[in-house]
Formats: sequence, C-alpha cells, structure tokens
Amino acid sequence: MKPIAAAVAMALSVVAALPAGAQSYPVKPVRLIVPFPPGGSTDTLARVLAMKLTEAWGQQIVIDNRAGASGIIGTEAGARAAPDGYTLLMGSGGPLTINPSLYSKLPYDPLKDFSPITNMAAVPNVLVLHPSIPARNVRQLVALARSRPNQLNFASTGNGSPGQLAGELLKTMTGVQMVHIPYKGSAPATTAVMSGEVSMTFTTTPPVLPHARAGRLRIIGVTTAKRIAELPDVPTIAESGLPGYEAISWFGLVGPAGLPADIVRKVHDDAARIIGTSDVRERIASHGATPIANTPEQFRAQIRDDLAKWARIVKLSGAKAD
Repeated sequence: MKPIAAAVAMALSVVAALPAGAQSYPVKPVRLIVPFPPGGSTDTLARVLAMKLTEAWGQQIVIDNRAGASGIIGTEAGARAAPDGYTLLMGSGGPLTINPSLYSKLPYDPLKDFSPITNMAAVPNVLVLHPSIPARNVRQLVALARSRPNQLNFASTGNGSPGQLAGELLKTMTGVQMVHIPYKGSAPATTAVMSGEVSMTFTTTPPVLPHARAGRLRIIGVTTAKRIAELPDVPTIAESGLPGYEAISWFGLVGPAGLPADIVRKVHDDAARIIGTSDVRERIASHGATPIANTPEQFRAQIRDDLAKWARIVKLSGAKAD
C-alpha cells in the first residue's frame, strides 16, 4: 500500500501546486462581449464558440452585444472589465488594428489594454470585377489600371472599412491609381459593381458567390495568404505577382489586461480544442471563414503586426473614419 499512498500524495501535491484559478474556473456564468449587432460575422462566430464552451464548462456563456461607433463601445467595455476571466471580448481586426489609425483618440490601447487568448477564425475577401472589365486576373487588372490612371474605381462598405483598405493596399503595392467609392454596406456596394456603376470591389465571399456563378460578377483573386476551399481555382493576390499581400478580417478571443496566465491558458486550450473539432470547423466554414486557433503569443504578434501594416496604409491613403 505504501507505493499507492505515495503516488496519491504526489498527485495531490501537484494539484495543490496549480494556481487556484486553473482548478476552479469558471464557477459562474461568463459574459462574452460582442462589439457589433446580432447577426453579423462577429456575433455568429461568437455564438458558435459560446455554445460549445457552455457545454464544456457547465457554465453559461452569455453573449452581450455592445454595438456602436465601429466596434469602439463594446471593445472599450472589454478593456475596462475586471481581469478575472468572467468577462471576455470577441475582438476583431477593425476595432483592434484599424480603428487606432482612423481615429485621433481611442478609449483603449489594443496592445496595453488586452490579454490575447486565441484568434478563432479569419474571413477572406475576394476581388470582384464587373464582367465588362477586360481583365481575367490580377496581373491584367494592374496593367489595365496603369494604362488608365484614375479611370477605374472600386466600391467598399465605407471609408476606413476593410474593403477600402484592401484596395488601398493593392494601390500601394502596385503604384496604380484607382478611385475609392464608399457605400453604406456590402449589399449596395455589390449591387453597384453588378450594375457597372463601379468597376470592382473587395468583399467577403457569401454575398458574391451566387452572382459570380451566374456570370454577373467575375472573381479574380482572394486576399488570404493561401487559396480558400470555396474557390480552389482562384489564385491569391499574393501569388498573382504581389508577394506578401494579405487583407483579411479576423475574429478572436481577448480578455482585459492583467488576466491571470492560468486562466488565459485554460480558455485558450479549451477554445482551441473546440475550434479543432470537425463540427465546429464545418460551422465556421459555412460562414465563409477559416478556423485558426493560434496561441496567445502568436495572436499578440498578429495584432502588433496588423497595427503597423494598417497604420501605414491608412496614412498613405488618407482614409478617415465616417
């Protein structure tokens, strides 16, 4: 019995040595702030993860939609929450990496005020043309734009939107001159391209795939680093002569600054395991997104790198918040 007693004692000592938070968290419902209205990509992906975390933890994950001011209101609420793990934020690239360059003053610092946990998923944009534009690929489009300075234009969902910045990044990397035309949402922007009112747009895949398949639009490139499963025959813009080009929308879990490392680790490990399951990956893909689940360190580096990239593009483009 002595070896058994010794083994039990050792196991108990290991458990006792673990941080208290790791042993017990969570012991009550967890609030997950979504800084956008219900029904959008951020909200939809947050609910997919919340349902599975509720099952895993035996505690309710309550979605708290705090919409307004381009995600600033809800993101600030996440930054100001107590760092105890009972308020988390579904962060996204707009509020955390683009807004700091669009607004002269923000009520939060994306690097100092948050504890990155994991990037859940990324949504690619696609470069879509009106069929009358005589370009079948990105190289041909760049050549056409160079031969017609400021004669081609591109639609987006507004000044400072990811769609505009994707276009500005293309302009910066190629030196072409194109005119940005802002619209109030993806639907009117897509309609403007289909009608021939504008030449092209950068947008997410769900709104444009049916129109592309019907021949009303032409998709010539995707903005991710790798090709996407939905469009395996469409090359990335990076492989079309612009290495390093990437312009995506991403969605990930963060907590307030000072969140204990053991809680960060637990939330990360459980979320990453959930994101890796086949049913969740399928649900994420059904919304036009690609699962990620990187480490807290990788996520922090991504936020830092994206801040620098979009600051440069915003400055060069002169983009301002509406």
